[in-house]
Amino acid sequence: MLLELSDVTVRYGRIQALHGLTLHVNEGEVVALIGANGAGKTTTMRAISGLNPLYGGSIKFNGQNISTMRADLRVPLGICQSPEGRGIFPGMTVLENLDMGAFTRKDSAGVAADLDRVLGLFPRLGERRKQLGGTLSGGEQQMLAVGRALMSRPKLLLLDEPSMGLAPMIIQQIFNIITEINQQGTTVLLVEQNAQQALSRAHRAYVLETGRIVKSGTGQELLTDPSVKEAYLGVA
Repeated sequence: MLLELSDVTVRYGRIQALHGLTLHVNEGEVVALIGANGAGKTTTMRAISGLNPLYGGSIKFNGQNISTMRADLRVPLGICQSPEGRGIFPGMTVLENLDMGAFTRKDSAGVAADLDRVLGLFPRLGERRKQLGGTLSGGEQQMLAVGRALMSRPKLLLLDEPSMGLAPMIIQQIFNIITEINQQGTTVLLVEQNAQQALSRAHRAYVLETGRIVKSGTGQELLTDPSVKEAYLGVA
């Protein structure tokens, strides 16, 4: 088991955002978290990456308890997040953004190999390598955000709403690349409101409602679950 959350509770002041969340991600999987706005999906991702402190419970990664570990120390362990809203550096070029993803690494040969890998996954970034990040299209910025995360060579890639605000053709392209990233050996935890795409790509999935997991199963099981179809797939 690569990642294990046990009875995780997170608060924002007096507001409890996560209520005893328990889930796991096995090595090599794509696991999806789906749910409405405010369900606690992004809070869960931020707790895993160390940006939200735990009020209770524990998080283990590769068998190590990381519940109180600083966020910057989790990256060298193999956890990296591509955040909601992309969060690229708009005043830096594409290559400079990608270099920032490898900031903690000292293996220059490995960094060069991973840069080749990222530009192979996202040829558009290669074409735009000297262009400022802020001048890219929304889809290109999302590619850059994912590529930057990959430059840390993560064991677990956290993707928060990678399809947000993108055209349908670009969404399909992004999800095809997510599948390819996973097939190349990277484990993926995916938060996504496009439930159809997320569940069709995921090995397993969890449904969150108001900070609680209310349903789990394989991606295909949840795709055909009547309550999931009605609530998240627009099928009555």
